[in-house]
Amino acid sequence: MMIKLVCLDMAGTTVLDGGVVQEAFETAVAEMGLVPGSEQNRKAVQYAIETMGQSKIEVFTEIFGGDAAAAAEANRRFEEAYGRSIASVGVTAVPGAVETIKELKAKGIKVVLTTGFSPETRDSLIGALGWEELVDDALSPADAGRGRPAPDMILTAMIRHGIEDVREVAAAGDTTSDLLAGTRSGASVVAGVLTGAHSREELAVMPHTHILESVTELPALLG
Repeated sequence: MMIKLVCLDMAGTTVLDGGVVQEAFETAVAEMGLVPGSEQNRKAVQYAIETMGQSKIEVFTEIFGGDAAAAAEANRRFEEAYGRSIASVGVTAVPGAVETIKELKAKGIKVVLTTGFSPETRDSLIGALGWEELVDDALSPADAGRGRPAPDMILTAMIRHGIEDVREVAAAGDTTSDLLAGTRSGASVVAGVLTGAHSREELAVMPHTHILESVTELPALLG
């Protein structure tokens, strides 16, 4: 079946991460009182690494034992730290990502970015990249109901762009949560990429259809 919609993760898939997301997590949990070097801090950072790709507010909610206020404050501090990094060192696309998106769109395929960031951070990132006109849409958990590994963002993209059959969807991302979300959505192509947070070995144990060196291999895969 012809693919009509491609959902692409942002950090680590289409946008170079360089450890900036993890650094922002480390800053946030330290500012929230989890002292660097402590067991609490180590466990929090490890959990953040394991759950890369998921809704940041949901990750912080788990770290702080369901305390919604603490999670909201930690998320605010995370986004501030990430924003400072963007402002100071800039942000760069994964090599070939822009050309890949243009190639997909030239084939008539809708391209939607999905992310665990808030809409504000997401839009700031898209603005810094100059991608406002490049993609068809960009979604955060707040736009869809739940973040990854739930399939809500992919399904919301389908609804927004008039895709009637989940088999007409491809999804790609660099984390295990991306693969779970893609599989749960029913997408016919669920591809892991090796430019981000999780290794080939980590991705391989999750349900998927392909593991790619980079998102740039996606157009050839889709034919």
